Amino acid sequence: MARLSQWLDERRRSGSLRELRPVERLGNGRIRLANHPDSPPLLDFSSNDYLALSEHPSLIESGQQALAEFGAGSGAARLMSGDLTVHHRLEEAVADLKNKEAALLFGSGFMANAGVIPALVGRGDSVYIDRLDHASIYDGCQLSGAKLHRFRHNDLAHLEELLQKNPSTGETLAVVESVYSMDGDRCPLLDLVALKKRYNFTLLVDEAHATGLFGPNGGGLVEAEGVGEDVDLVMGTFGKALGSYGAYLAGSQEMIDYLINRARSFIYSTALPPSVVAASLKAVELVRESSQLRDDLWQRVDMFKKLLREGGLEADLGQTQIVPITVGASDRALQMAEALQKRGIFATAVRPPTVPENTARLRFSVTRHLDEAQLAEGAESLLAVVKEFAPELLG
Repeated sequence: MARLSQWLDERRRSGSLRELRPVERLGNGRIRLANHPDSPPLLDFSSNDYLALSEHPSLIESGQQALAEFGAGSGAARLMSGDLTVHHRLEEAVADLKNKEAALLFGSGFMANAGVIPALVGRGDSVYIDRLDHASIYDGCQLSGAKLHRFRHNDLAHLEELLQKNPSTGETLAVVESVYSMDGDRCPLLDLVALKKRYNFTLLVDEAHATGLFGPNGGGLVEAEGVGEDVDLVMGTFGKALGSYGAYLAGSQEMIDYLINRARSFIYSTALPPSVVAASLKAVELVRESSQLRDDLWQRVDMFKKLLREGGLEADLGQTQIVPITVGASDRALQMAEALQKRGIFATAVRPPTVPENTARLRFSVTRHLDEAQLAEGAESLLAVVKEFAPELLG
């Protein structure tokens, strides 16, 4: 098809063409580009494995035991013969972590949002989302057929204005993320819940980048802010701080019973492999048992940001473990990522359409994989590259 070549050429010229780069994981926060076997290791500042649980011996052992006991796959969708006891054990653990009656597993965060939202709203209904919500939330809204309203990022006054201007005769759903993955900022959940009580809409909070990291039990920002009873639905993933794979939706038992019958991405998908589920179950247990995991991470986050500020960086460094360095043009972000790689640092250049136009950035994420010396090396390298390519970010 001629349009394919034209589209790809346009992307190349604009600096927004995405390409896969296979890497080898060397452990302890280090990777190597697979196509360059003789190159030195790189420090990985792009991982979402925030608590370093993907390499935790307990998760590995649990996964291996389940693999030996149950085999490599579940064999079917859960409504067929793929519904294993271990799936229910993980759902019970997640419901307990999120202080909800029940939970339901999905194959991925994308599948959860793309399945849950169309199950909740449809034609004649309204859905309100933050402009910076994840692509899976957008796609779920498009699939639903509900009328879509987007409010300015974290601007609840704008959300209220839209609610007032667009009264719905059907169901009304609002969907936000508690931690935004490209900006590293937090949703004002307390104020959002207050708004929910005034306008009586259903609230779905995506905690993909918060679960395991916030709250006394690692239950996320919903737990940390004490709004669990007022948030109707909590979605999250196992593939980030929990170090495994898959996703969940937690809510009332009635809601879960409904989704089992209506969420197409659940009904028509093979169940998660038991080895993956067992590793996730162990991860949930660990984050509940050990606040030290979170303490270790936040000490690293504070140190990294302190080094950047002491080095003169005046950019907004976010409120969480995600540290965005916004530089504007896509080509500049790519040049900076390449310069960092030459210094031994792997940090992804994030470009439109993943982020809005003219807000291309380097997305640094701090993980427990990286020790103090490695974080210092990363900060020093970043400051040097900023000085060369984006000196306006320095004081």
